Amino acid sequence: MSPDSTPVTPASHRAREMWLRSRASWFGGRMATMAAAHVGLFLVAWFVSFCTRWDFQPDARMLGMFRGTVVWVVIVKTIVFLIHGQFRWLFGRLSFADLGRLAFTTTLATLALVAIDVCRDSVGDLPGLRQRLSRSVLVIDWAATMFLIGGLRALPRTIREVFRPWITTGDVRSALIVGATETGELLARNLVANQSPSYIVVGFLDDNALLRGSRIAGIRVLGGVGDALTVLRQRPVDEILVTAGEISRPVFRRLLSDAAEFGASVKVIPSMGELLAAGGAVASPSVLRPVEIRDLLRREPVVLDDSAIEEMVRDRVVLVTGGGGSIGSEICRQILRYRPRRLVVVERAENALFDVGNDLQSLGAGVPMELALADILDESRMRCMFETHRPDLVFHAAAHKHVSMLEHNPGEAITNNCFGTRLLAELAEEYAVGRFVAISTDKAVNPSSVMGCSKLIAERFVQAFAATARTKFVVVRFGNVLGSNGSVVPKFREQILRGGPVTVTHPDVERFFMTISEASQLVIQAAAMGKGGEIFLLDMGAAVKIVDLARDMISLSGSDEEEIGIEYTGLQPGEKLAEELFSAEESRVQTSHPKVCCIVGRTAVLEDVERLFNQLKTLPGELPDVIREGLRRIVPEYRSSALCGPEGSVVGGRKGGQPGALTERSARGG
Repeated sequence: MSPDSTPVTPASHRAREMWLRSRASWFGGRMATMAAAHVGLFLVAWFVSFCTRWDFQPDARMLGMFRGTVVWVVIVKTIVFLIHGQFRWLFGRLSFADLGRLAFTTTLATLALVAIDVCRDSVGDLPGLRQRLSRSVLVIDWAATMFLIGGLRALPRTIREVFRPWITTGDVRSALIVGATETGELLARNLVANQSPSYIVVGFLDDNALLRGSRIAGIRVLGGVGDALTVLRQRPVDEILVTAGEISRPVFRRLLSDAAEFGASVKVIPSMGELLAAGGAVASPSVLRPVEIRDLLRREPVVLDDSAIEEMVRDRVVLVTGGGGSIGSEICRQILRYRPRRLVVVERAENALFDVGNDLQSLGAGVPMELALADILDESRMRCMFETHRPDLVFHAAAHKHVSMLEHNPGEAITNNCFGTRLLAELAEEYAVGRFVAISTDKAVNPSSVMGCSKLIAERFVQAFAATARTKFVVVRFGNVLGSNGSVVPKFREQILRGGPVTVTHPDVERFFMTISEASQLVIQAAAMGKGGEIFLLDMGAAVKIVDLARDMISLSGSDEEEIGIEYTGLQPGEKLAEELFSAEESRVQTSHPKVCCIVGRTAVLEDVERLFNQLKTLPGELPDVIREGLRRIVPEYRSSALCGPEGSVVGGRKGGQPGALTERSARGG
């Protein structure tokens, strides 16, 4: 016996026996009650069947046939129902699957009675069975049994779902569901069954013309999404429930406006993919969430090639740099789904590593993890990491990314983003890593910032290095991610909570956006597709004006633009009015995945890139202006604004305002 084991005393053994006996007694008692109830229903069904056959005009002959057969009918049906576990079911919990099993059991009982009747014809009367079993009565009995037992089992649920909202004295809310999808249907069924609060679903709205006027889960499809205003005028609606990804941004904004006019709140039903990712939660009132800015962008759920990703990840060692950041931490979460042999998380910020470590431990489900507090520029430390763990797959997400900050600290951008990437790539090749995935940005295309220029140099090194390497090196390029650390979404949210104003650099500035989970999933998908040397570009959808994003967030907060205000501060150093996803020398080629394409047309030669790095060596210690001038000299695509502070001044007030003379030339630096 181990020191921690608890000895089994006679008292505890007796207590366990008493508990088991009490449970057996409870189950036995419930089983006996259910059996007795079913026996009574069998008697009623058999008698009703005879009455129906005799047009409800019983005579002595009918009563004699009933008495001569009822014992065998009840016994046979009881045995068949007992064998098939029908006495374990609860009244009020009847689904279509349960109804199918009830029909199957009833059919078996009827066939058993027919077989007994055939045997009786061969061997003569059986004890207690002095009459033939009428085939027509057997058919009627089958229907009567289904009606009585199925109806009584369904009755409590019917009362609960149909009548309770009308007679309850508690909170009753009316709901309009947008999206007559599978998720919407599941939600409708769960809403009407919900007890606190009680819901009345007034109908569905769906743009599928084939569904107009039809009923789903007993609830009518009232029209398309554009008919919401008409429905709100005709019916009182407390909540409008929108299935995630069902409607476009302009339609969603109009729906929010219509709902506000009639005092209805709008909530989002997570998509089926989100529900499954959350552990298989059902579409119920508990999963409804407020509208978020990502809902207005209508980013479609990502469908991954799980077999290819599992083949790449399962039972392999995966190393993620920048694992405490927005993208790096989400890549770690996604990777855990595919059961790697070990996950190594590299992060130099102690607090970020601590937080992501706690999060991953709750999701790890037994996957060994190493939380490495390390800087990717520390060659001896990184070499030790590669030597110790021998990773099969590396996701390089560590980078300095804040454009305006790196304009003032350009040397750090070069050191971390350029030389850090080169060090990791060389170690990956030295230690025979299978795949190396470098995360890049749309700011690397015709860069106007030091940050973008540093990522362009990193892209070129990885692509050139891949030409002669055994490791499969790929680059994945994408735009902004919603809600990442330091992005406009948390900044706007904080400004709105403070009462405003919300600061936007320029009324015409626009960016490409995708969600953190979407970007991370597609990075992993691209890694599984890579053969080595590719630059993959993720589908970013249409560009979004930042001022529209600000207005949406103000609206979603329950405030209005007049109250919060939007101020234009002028383009920041290195900032463009609009980002580009690929340059004029590049073109896109669609891959096998609809949301991932490959950039072709530009090649890098390792000798040329190495000469560029030799020139970069002397720059980090120089003054910012000298570093920018040096970058312009060795990277022709780089066009710096060469500004040391924000361009222009605040031109808007709490009521808005007209921007100053901010031009595309000033954004690109001439």
